[in-house]
Amino acid sequence: MKTQVMFALLFICSGAVASGQPVTYEVGGSAYEGYYVSPRANAPLVLLVHDWDGLTDYEVRRAEMLAAEGYAVFAADLFGKGVRPTEVADKRQHTGELYKDRAKMRALLAGALDTAAKLGATRANAIAMGYCFGGAAVLELARSGADMQGFATFHGGLKTPVGQDYGTTRGQILVMHGTADNAISMQDFAALADELEDAKVRHEMITYSGAPHAFTVFGSDRYREDADRKSWRRFLEFLGEVSR
Repeated sequence: MKTQVMFALLFICSGAVASGQPVTYEVGGSAYEGYYVSPRANAPLVLLVHDWDGLTDYEVRRAEMLAAEGYAVFAADLFGKGVRPTEVADKRQHTGELYKDRAKMRALLAGALDTAAKLGATRANAIAMGYCFGGAAVLELARSGADMQGFATFHGGLKTPVGQDYGTTRGQILVMHGTADNAISMQDFAALADELEDAKVRHEMITYSGAPHAFTVFGSDRYREDADRKSWRRFLEFLGEVSR
């Protein structure tokens, strides 16, 4: 299980925030806690979306890794200020609420992007990436028609809700999935491939043998170094292709 991030909150007004800063922001009148890091002015923006644990030190570590590669990163919070569930029932509750309210999910993603812009990040050539629940949220953002260059998921949810499609998707999609994933099936993977092809969305979908769900989470019993290393390398290549 990931260790929760412990940090003091920073209330934002306007202007840039120094590298590696926690951020408190509002969406729809409610407070959320994100994390922003940028190595330089006008660095390409990556929106990072957490898994069902909420925003913890795992996402912060990934954000810092991306900053070291030259990217500004805003790690969004889709659960709310101080909401970092540790029990499975609570995790299901918070993710389930957003799966049932797709309009709210989209509003939270848009609010995170707006916050990143207030912090000085440039939206030009931005991409979104997410883990597990965050991967499903990133695909929701893609289906919303958000003006972004790319969308990447690591062991993310792949099903498309009834009534939705990829007809307005504007960026490329990269899907990285473990073939030993018991939570998200290869049937879901294949169905998404068909949907993206039918919608003529540029995409790349990669599977990793022996990799279970959450194969990128450091220190967990599901972590698979080979799949993590390969997927991260491909993701960095993808960033270079679409965001520079």
